[in-house]
This record gives sequence, C-alpha cells and structure tokens, in this order.
Amino acid sequence: MLVSGIKSRPVYGTLAINPGATLHLFVADAEGAQAILDVAKTASVPFLDKAHIIYIPGGAAPKNYGEALKALGPDRFYEGPSIAAALPRLAQTLANAHMGTQIYLAGTEGLIGQAMKVAIDAGVDHMSMQTEHRGSEERRVQCVHCKGITEHVKTQPVKCSHCGLTLLVRDHYSRRIAAFQGVCIDAEEPGVVPATEEAFP
Repeated sequence: MLVSGIKSRPVYGTLAINPGATLHLFVADAEGAQAILDVAKTASVPFLDKAHIIYIPGGAAPKNYGEALKALGPDRFYEGPSIAAALPRLAQTLANAHMGTQIYLAGTEGLIGQAMKVAIDAGVDHMSMQTEHRGSEERRVQCVHCKGITEHVKTQPVKCSHCGLTLLVRDHYSRRIAAFQGVCIDAEEPGVVPATEEAFP
C-alpha cells in the first residue's frame, strides 16, 4: 500500500468484494493482478460469475498473470496490450453498465489514475470506486509548460519526454489528468540543475 503525506494524492485501500454489486468490474495491470487473485481467495460471497476483468500485462511485474486470472472463471475477461488500448474498452463497458456496478482498480498509480479518469468522465463518483495500489511508486508527470505527459518517472528531476525541459516533479497530483505536475527546475538560472536521483522507486 502506498503511504503518502501528499494531500492531493488519492487514498488507496484494499479490495473487498461488494456483496450487493450486480457487476464486479476489475481493471488491473501486472502489479495489480495479484490483488484480484488475493481477493478471490478471501471473498466471503461468490462474485466471479458477475465479474468482468480488464487486464494489462507488462510493467515491472516479471510475470504475466493472464492465465491465472482467466483460471478464476470470470464472466468476461480482456487482456490488452497497453493501458491506452484498454481504456476505450473500459469506457464502452461503463457506457453499457447498469446501476449496481462496482469498480475495482488495482496496480500502479498510473493505471489507477487513468482508469479512474475514464470512470469519472462516465459519471462515476470517484469515492464509490475501490482502489488498491501495488507495485512501483513511479509517477506519471505532466509538464506544465508543454502539457505533455511523461510516463514511468522514477527520478527527481526528470527530463520532459516532449519538450526536453528539466522538470522538478512537484507533490501535486491532479485527478483530472491523472498525473503529478512538473515545472522547469532551472527557469531562473538556466543550466543550474541538481544531480538526478531516484526518488520514486
């Protein structure tokens, strides 16, 4: 679980099956797949016959959990090549969802944030979604200058992958864009940049 003193960062919990849900919609990356496997072992009510799992392998997790997730026997299962490829499927699923759908998001902060944004855009209250952080603390960062997003940021500072500016990654998380904010670190003294260090393992 990600523990943080950052007020703007969402609070993550532990997945727990909602017994009253009419559909259990899971979105997980490779890091988050284990959270689904764990809740399947401990759930006090059957739910898999009403479960839809959207899974994105890859990332830092060395194992592909696709076969293990399919073996649970969910009603529907989708394995996508990337988060970007899976998000339209999530949006379509939510567009056809009915009252009583419970959303569960598990994995890295980048996956949780992007999936949550799609759900919020579909009219889901962010407080009604269950989230569990698993894996790296790497950040998804938006450059406030060019608005480009740099994925998988582990260092402080970091070079913007779009405009090339060296950015200070601020402890300000925006749910609207599912990213932290990065500002030019040497704007006042061009070329004066501190040594790069791993800050978000």
